Amino acid sequence: MSTSGRFIGIDVSKTRLDLAVHGTEAPWQVAYDPAGLKQVVTQLRTLAPTLIVLEATGGLETRVASALAAAQLPMVVVNPRQVRAFAQATGTLAKTDRLDAQVLAHFAAVMQPRPRPLPDAATQQLSAVLTRRQQLVDMMTAESNRLASQSNSALRKRVRVHITWLTQELGRTDKELTQLIHQSPVWRVQDELLQSAKGVGPILSQTLLAEVPELGQLNRKQMAALIEGAPFNRASGSQRGKRRIWGGRARVRAVLYMGTLVATRHNPVIKAFYERLRAAGKEKKVALTACMRKLLTILNAMIQHQTKWQDGPPAIS
Repeated sequence: MSTSGRFIGIDVSKTRLDLAVHGTEAPWQVAYDPAGLKQVVTQLRTLAPTLIVLEATGGLETRVASALAAAQLPMVVVNPRQVRAFAQATGTLAKTDRLDAQVLAHFAAVMQPRPRPLPDAATQQLSAVLTRRQQLVDMMTAESNRLASQSNSALRKRVRVHITWLTQELGRTDKELTQLIHQSPVWRVQDELLQSAKGVGPILSQTLLAEVPELGQLNRKQMAALIEGAPFNRASGSQRGKRRIWGGRARVRAVLYMGTLVATRHNPVIKAFYERLRAAGKEKKVALTACMRKLLTILNAMIQHQTKWQDGPPAIS
């Protein structure tokens, strides 16, 4: 692959942006504020980059990614694990903001990941509310565990008060998610299609709509790999290790796993498939992973063909 062109890496932190151009030794910094973003866009337009790469940093990258996308600059947000593995493979073991920007620029030049359009404002809002919902669920779990181990009656009372507030906030968040879906005619139709499949509830449907805009646009192998429902081989010479799942969209996979558990009990197609795999001697986790992949494939086809679940799945392309 040719590395000719101008490849730029941007390392994002709370207060500043570190930028580097591949092949140069002069990274530069700007403040991560509206003025700094404006300056970055102006400078990058002047440079006419071939590709700009940022790491996903838990949402910190959203503002700069949105600014670059609005300026129609070629940009992609990549998985930090990929970049770190690339840095180690190229012998860059130290880690500073300036070095990270240079590594990202090098990664952009060598790997040249394909630029992807950012989700629209409505999809970003839905994803943000889903993230908040997961945070509330995590906090409720943590507080419930603390309540079980807390012997001080006064502290137990305070923990219960917090759990009550979290429960109410979770209810408000679920209502907000439902309203966001109903406000969009497209989402409303897709949500109805997805939830027609037994095992697919509101949270799985909302997660797929927010986190998998590719649903219905990819073939089954591409979709499985995208969500990390496809295992990768671990073999070398005569050694044959267990296949492992790596990469993908972990949050989607976690919600899909729970939906698949329900489907193996109540969805006739998935239940029969699961029982057939178990009867053939497959381990529970292996059978569940296969069922996740099958359920995802069926949901992908349902959106692709705009078909509700009936007695069986639609034709799978």
